[in-house]
Amino acid sequence: MRPTRATLLAATLCAAATLATPTLADAWRGTYEVAGVKGEDMLKLRAGPGTGYKVILGLPNGAIVHVRSCERSGNTRWCNVSLDVARNLRGYVSESYLREK
Repeated sequence: MRPTRATLLAATLCAAATLATPTLADAWRGTYEVAGVKGEDMLKLRAGPGTGYKVILGLPNGAIVHVRSCERSGNTRWCNVSLDVARNLRGYVSESYLREK
């Protein structure tokens, strides 16, 4: 059975709409500030997207990060970030503590 012209047109339009829609990862890309960390605590920059990963370092409120992508793991959205002051230093932080800059 050969696809009809209408079927091919519909498939093309669906593909174009999918490609034109920003992904969740793209929606989060940009510059963010660490915010909402309590007291003297620090936001943990981790080696992977979850609390089971090694802590690389702590980030205080006001630290600037560049979000590359985000993904959900359990009930938390984890963002892959690089530091503003050290772009080669990358890791994951909980998006709950990020505020768009």
